[in-house]
Amino acid sequence: QVKVVESGGGLAHPGGSLRLSCEASGLANRPYMMNWYRQAPGKERELVATIYPTSGNTNYAESVKGRFTIARSNVKNTVYLEMNSLKSEDTAVYICNVRTTNDYWGQGTQVTVSS
Repeated sequence: QVKVVESGGGLAHPGGSLRLSCEASGLANRPYMMNWYRQAPGKERELVATIYPTSGNTNYAESVKGRFTIARSNVKNTVYLEMNSLKSEDTAVYICNVRTTNDYWGQGTQVTVSS
């Protein structure tokens, strides 16, 4: 059974930093794409960052470029999202996605940016 579990959310002040983690288990030993999405109240789910399995190449939403960094540990089947220079508009539930031939989703972790 595939499990995707996020951790690391919480409250940060504007300009502050948070680091999210997402551990995937139960997957066969083959490369897979990992993504971070976010969903704010009343808004559609937004793709924030992607890391590709073999090349390690990354893509980011324009709204987070230069502030967020996605990285992965293949040994630990874990993906991280380092978030710096946080803004109030970054407030959302952040959801980890693992994409093989299927999509697997975590439950999400709340990130609140407020003074």
